[in-house]
Amino acid sequence: MPYPRFLVNALTISMLTTTLILTGCNPSSEQTQGVAKQAAQEVDVLTLNTQPVTLHTQLPGRTSAYRVAEVRPQVGGIILKRLYTEGSDVKAGQVLYQIDPATYEASLASAKATYERAVATEKSARIKADRYKSLIQTKGVSQQDYDDAEATWQQAKADVASAKAAIDTAKINLNYTKVTAPISGRIGKSSVTEGALVTAQQTTALTTIQQLDPIYVDVSQSSGDMLKLKKALDSGQLEKVDEKSAKVTLLFDDGSSYAESGTLQFSDVTVDEGTGGVTVRAIFPNKNMDLLPGMFVRAELGEATVNDAILIPQLAVSRDPKGNATVWVVNDKGQAEQRAFETARSVGNDWLVKSGLKAGDKVIVNGTLKVRAGMPVSAKEVDAASLETTSTTNQ
Repeated sequence: MPYPRFLVNALTISMLTTTLILTGCNPSSEQTQGVAKQAAQEVDVLTLNTQPVTLHTQLPGRTSAYRVAEVRPQVGGIILKRLYTEGSDVKAGQVLYQIDPATYEASLASAKATYERAVATEKSARIKADRYKSLIQTKGVSQQDYDDAEATWQQAKADVASAKAAIDTAKINLNYTKVTAPISGRIGKSSVTEGALVTAQQTTALTTIQQLDPIYVDVSQSSGDMLKLKKALDSGQLEKVDEKSAKVTLLFDDGSSYAESGTLQFSDVTVDEGTGGVTVRAIFPNKNMDLLPGMFVRAELGEATVNDAILIPQLAVSRDPKGNATVWVVNDKGQAEQRAFETARSVGNDWLVKSGLKAGDKVIVNGTLKVRAGMPVSAKEVDAASLETTSTTNQ
């Protein structure tokens, strides 16, 4: 008996629907593994370990000359010669300029003549006073004549002393025609040439001499940071040279180190009244003249060693909207998890962990932009050395 057409169509639709449902509810095992494998994101991780770290404090600084002397004439006249090479090293007492000495030589000769005349006058007055002294006893001269002779002699003695002082003054002025270096150091360019007229105590210096060995490095800090450094020195956290000075090394702008170490003197502190900042002065030997005044450098202080420090690469760290440091880690379930932690300070290209992370944590250092919280990840272990190489290359 044939079935009605509407019943055949209904049975056909029902069978097709059942087949589709069974097919969707029973995927093959290969399809399931493919979906799971696609969900696991490949990332590079670094396992945190404790290690001893010697901390350093870097302070910005600027070099300045140990001593600076501006050379000025002490007598007036015409410059006859310049007796040094600009930019050379000079010794204290070395003659730098020769001022025309003719007028000062004449003044010295005149002073000597005045002295000789005063000596002759004094001799005559002394003889007369001695003669009157013997005559006054026999009433050969009056008391008034004797007093006048004695006074004339005393005045003549004063004239001799004055004439002698005039000779000394003339000699000093004649010596000043030779302008000498007040200190040893490197001399700069000359502001005058031969034939120039100079005057005593003029405002314009003839040249400038700077003593560069040793040399100062002036380090700028806030008053709060300076107090922390002093406390660190007192507590022994800073490497000491003596009770009031800390050992300090120097770094140039290119990161290279200066060969000699110096001392940071906390006793020599200048406070800026406008900003409240302080300038602490360090002293460095400078035999090879590698340091020149005005150079920007970084002074580095060695602190105590932390034996169980945990370092984390800065490239793995991000900040949340509140400014807290966060990293992505792989938890025990193999899933990505974002974790906040607290940093103590930077150490090179790393952060020193204060709290929030521990040794053994697997920090994601590459692939963080592709992960989300709870996402399964496939972790590939890398070492810190490869990260440093990658960071240097990127820079």
